[in-house]
Amino acid sequence: MIPIIDWQQSFAGKRVFVTGATGFKGAWLCLLLDKLGAEVHAHGLEPDTTPNLFHAADVASKLASMTVADICDAPALESAMRAARADFVFHLAAQSLVKRGYLVPRTTYLTNVQGTATLLDVVRTGNRPCVVIAVTSDKCYGGPPTAAGHREQDELGGHDPYSASKAAAEIVISSFRRSYFSPRSLAEHGVKLASVRAGNVIGGGDWAADRLVPDLVRCLQAAQPLEVRSPNSVRPWQHVLDCLGGYLRLAGQMAMSDDPQWCEAWNFGPQVADERTVRQFVEEFLQVWGGGTWVDVSGGEHLHETGVLRLCSEKARTNLGWTPRWEFSRALRHTARWYQEFERDPRGARDYCLADIHDYLDAKEASHRAISRLVGAASADSR
Repeated sequence: MIPIIDWQQSFAGKRVFVTGATGFKGAWLCLLLDKLGAEVHAHGLEPDTTPNLFHAADVASKLASMTVADICDAPALESAMRAARADFVFHLAAQSLVKRGYLVPRTTYLTNVQGTATLLDVVRTGNRPCVVIAVTSDKCYGGPPTAAGHREQDELGGHDPYSASKAAAEIVISSFRRSYFSPRSLAEHGVKLASVRAGNVIGGGDWAADRLVPDLVRCLQAAQPLEVRSPNSVRPWQHVLDCLGGYLRLAGQMAMSDDPQWCEAWNFGPQVADERTVRQFVEEFLQVWGGGTWVDVSGGEHLHETGVLRLCSEKARTNLGWTPRWEFSRALRHTARWYQEFERDPRGARDYCLADIHDYLDAKEASHRAISRLVGAASADSR
């Protein structure tokens, strides 16, 4: 039977610790958790872009506590987590850019690998039962995907430093789970640990360098054509709320059940029908925006990038009852609209996020009711 997760019931009144809270996904997660009634304790570096979503949406005012520190600073992290006494830990802290990984490989490995080990070791020595969701990447896989996409059991790898660091982080997570947090010995330690791998997330409030949407928006605002390096590359695009919705659904299920099957690696990617090449993405975004141009610069010298990224999320669909709620065109429309509204009035950043969260949760509630009816019908038939 498909488990039915009530997000409000899962997180209302719970203490949640979020690393990487000042990043794009982290800021959205903090706002979403606050909306769900959680007490959110955050950890992260000062944002490295201006503007940035954390400050633009005044995320700090929604937090129970905020610690500004490096994820590898074990004493600072230990102090923050001890004070938080978290029921849930979401580990998003990362150096998250492929191109920056080429420029600062040592920092990338330190943050993504040692940072993950530091977080898990603090959990280990904290002796507090909790659910831990460690976020890695769809780029942690080695070799090309099959037609169905990479599955969780596929070989780990990574050509570039960023991708390799995420594969290494997965190995660290697996090692801690086997060594200290065995799902079959929960009565001894109480720590439920899973890793999650999502596709290329889009949504309002991302201003990172060398990401497609922020680069595209900057070019549109400057009335300049976007230079596209790899127009034929395929990426698993999805809205940030669909990605985070998968993480929360899994965390809620882990909190409800001691079944070892939840303490594993999980993919949360879009439907195959929602795949787009970079060319298709840019052209549809420009159409929604109402103008703009782009140029193909694929003939020049560029750093290596994987041509096709594809995730198979069958495990999440079958076992968790999770599917993306926003298909590609809707995700893109929400993203473009967010930036246009921010350009008109930057003071409304939080309101624009909350409007998207409200729409998304309405869609999730509709899905919840539909699944409940299906499960109810199946139960009646079995009787």
